[in-house]
Amino acid sequence: MSLPLSLRARHPRRAARTAAAVLTAGAVVLLVYSFIDPATPTLAQRWPSWVVALAALGLASWCWRGDANHLDRAGVLTAVPVLGTVLICAQAWHTSDVSASVQVFLALPVIAAATQLRAGGAALAVTAAVAGDLVVTTHFLALPAALTDVIFVGTTLAVVATVLVRLLDIQEADKAELARLAAVDTLTGLVTRRVLDDALAASLSSAASAQGTALILVDVDNFKTINDGHGHPVGDDALRHLARVLASSVREHDAVISRMGGDELAVLLPGCSAQVAAARAADLVQAVRAAPLRLADGTLLPVTVSVGVAQVPRHAVGLRELYAAADAALYDAKRGGRDQFASAGL
Repeated sequence: MSLPLSLRARHPRRAARTAAAVLTAGAVVLLVYSFIDPATPTLAQRWPSWVVALAALGLASWCWRGDANHLDRAGVLTAVPVLGTVLICAQAWHTSDVSASVQVFLALPVIAAATQLRAGGAALAVTAAVAGDLVVTTHFLALPAALTDVIFVGTTLAVVATVLVRLLDIQEADKAELARLAAVDTLTGLVTRRVLDDALAASLSSAASAQGTALILVDVDNFKTINDGHGHPVGDDALRHLARVLASSVREHDAVISRMGGDELAVLLPGCSAQVAAARAADLVQAVRAAPLRLADGTLLPVTVSVGVAQVPRHAVGLRELYAAADAALYDAKRGGRDQFASAGL
C-alpha cells in the first residue's frame, strides 16, 4: 500500500538526505546538551538522552543508505519528523524539562517536513509537534502556563511551515510553467524540437519500434515569398494555419507534431510502417493544398508544402540517421517541383 501523494516527499532522495542530516545534527546537539543541561546532572539522567541520540543516528543511517523512493512510498520519510517529535517530547518528559530551550527543538522536525514534504506531510508534522508539546507541558506546568507555551510554540510552527510550503509550491509551479513554455512553441502551439527528440528516442526504445517509427518533415513552399509579398504577420498566420491543418489530419494519440524551427514542421508516427507513413505523408500534402489560408480581406492564399518521410528500420537505424533520411527525402520533394512528398531511399 502506497502513501497518498499529499503526504509524501517532493523529492524523495533530497528528503532522505535532509532527514539524515537533521537527525544527525539533532543527535549531536542532544549528546552535547545532555552534559551541560542542569536538569541532567547525573549519569542516570543522561543515559536516556544517549539512547535517544543513538536511535536518531540509526534512523539517519537508514534514511541515508536506504532506497529513497521505497522509503517515501512506505511512509518512512513522512514518519521521520513525527518520530523526531516523539523523541524530543520523550526526552523532555524524562528530564522534566519543558523550558523554551527544549521546546524550540520541535522546530527541527517541522522545518524538515515543511521543506521536504508536501502540504499534507508538513501539516502532519505540525500537528504531531503541537500535540506532543501539549502532552508534555500540561503534565509539568500549570494549565494556564502550559496553554500559553503551546499556543505560542504551535502558532510559530504553523506559520513557519505554512510559509515554507507556500514558497515551495510557488517555486514548483514556476518551474512547471517554465518547463511548459520550453516544451511548446509560442507561435503555433506545437511542441518544440526538444520534446520531439525525447518522444522519438522513447519510440525507438519502446515496443512500438518493432513495428517501425516514421518521421515526416514538412516545409512550407515559397515561405519567403509569402513573407515578402504579404508581410511577416501573414507568414506567422500561415504557420499557425499549417499547424492546425496538420493537427486535424492526424490522430492526436498516435502522433507528435512539432515545429522544428522557421517554416519547418515535423510529424512523428510511432508504430508505423513505411507504407502507412508514405500514405500519411501524401494525405498531409493533399490536406494542406485543399485548405488555403483566408486573409484579413477575405481572399484565399494558397499554401502548399513539400514533405519528406523516412522510417526506422527501413530507411535508418537510429535517431540521427532517421532525421538525415527524412531531410534528404524533403529536399527530393523540393527538387521534384514542391507540393508533393518523397520517401527516403526512392
